[in-house]
Amino acid sequence: MKILVTGAAGQLGRELQNVLESEIPGKSIYTDINELDLTDAGAVNEYIRKGEFTHIVNCAAYTAVDKAEQDQTLCYRINAEAVRNIASAASMAGVKVIHISTDYVFDGQAFRPYHESDKVNPRSHYGTSKRKGEMVLLSLCPDAIIIRTAWLYSPYGHNFVKTMLNLGIRQHDIRVVSDQIGTPTYARDLAEAISVILQARQWVEGIFHFTDEGVCSWYDFTKAIFRYAGIEGCRVTPINTEDYPTAATRPPYSVLDKTAIKKTYGITIPHWEESLRLCIDRIKSGEGSDVNE
Repeated sequence: MKILVTGAAGQLGRELQNVLESEIPGKSIYTDINELDLTDAGAVNEYIRKGEFTHIVNCAAYTAVDKAEQDQTLCYRINAEAVRNIASAASMAGVKVIHISTDYVFDGQAFRPYHESDKVNPRSHYGTSKRKGEMVLLSLCPDAIIIRTAWLYSPYGHNFVKTMLNLGIRQHDIRVVSDQIGTPTYARDLAEAISVILQARQWVEGIFHFTDEGVCSWYDFTKAIFRYAGIEGCRVTPINTEDYPTAATRPPYSVLDKTAIKKTYGITIPHWEESLRLCIDRIKSGEGSDVNE
């Protein structure tokens, strides 16, 4: 086994490196833009051909959801064209691909958790670009695995947990949306699930959903962050989406059904509050970037 992890400098990529080096040591190569430009088809093809990889885990993505509404060209290049380059090279080299996608492929109008087979209807350019990436990957690599996730956070990089910790320390009052519902996902848990898939006896292709267990709003999530971090001097006020306008439209409901990945790969998923506690403990211990970055 030889694994190529792309987007290795991101929060999932860094967590995946921690997990793989613990569970499958010495079997992976980690790249980011400085080592491999995924939008360069020739470079990607040569790298994968020479690397003699058995698996690729693509964690690379353009994830600035609001900025994507203006920077549509770059968003599409990273989330769709780069995936095409990976898929084309992987297909020619016979390499299996795991690709990370998003809940934003759905419009959020459902009233029960989304299944993998439910109709997609992205409402933002980010979501549209990620859906195009899914489609091009499956057209070129029908045996690929796509994992849709949501509300990802970790001690690394920029994410909602670290933003709220920063605001909680610096401000006395914050307003947080309470009518968008989903599930926070600790990147470490997703990395563990990817590791299980890589080591599974049987490779089962297709689209799978993965988040932590449970459901909450961004407001509930923030209250839990402050509770576990011991932040008491900042008041959190719930507001509606219409009171916090953004460039990109968010899915009001993006809970994902995880039955398929649990049954297929025997994955046990923790509740989001359990994982949040673990992540905050890591942040407080100084792991990852500073919360005030």
